[in-house]
Amino acid sequence: MNKINWKVRFNNPVWWAQIALAVIGPILAYFGLMWKDITTWGTLINLLFDAVKNPVVFVSIIVSVFNALNDPTTKGLGDSEMAKTYMSPF
Repeated sequence: MNKINWKVRFNNPVWWAQIALAVIGPILAYFGLMWKDITTWGTLINLLFDAVKNPVVFVSIIVSVFNALNDPTTKGLGDSEMAKTYMSPF
């Protein structure tokens, strides 16, 4: 997976937001919840465990994370040659 410039992605807050939404979005949608329904850490943790135990939700999360990782302007799963040379996300 050295085709992805991980250093730049890890330093990009937009990428982290994409990953968080890729995980939380399918969970909330499947269980029919809204973000305001998650009012305690215990609720969030239980919801994450329930999601991992459910194959439909788990596969949905994997697909969403893949979509957040993938650069649709390049062939395969990787960054463009130009993106690999970036030293910072901005």
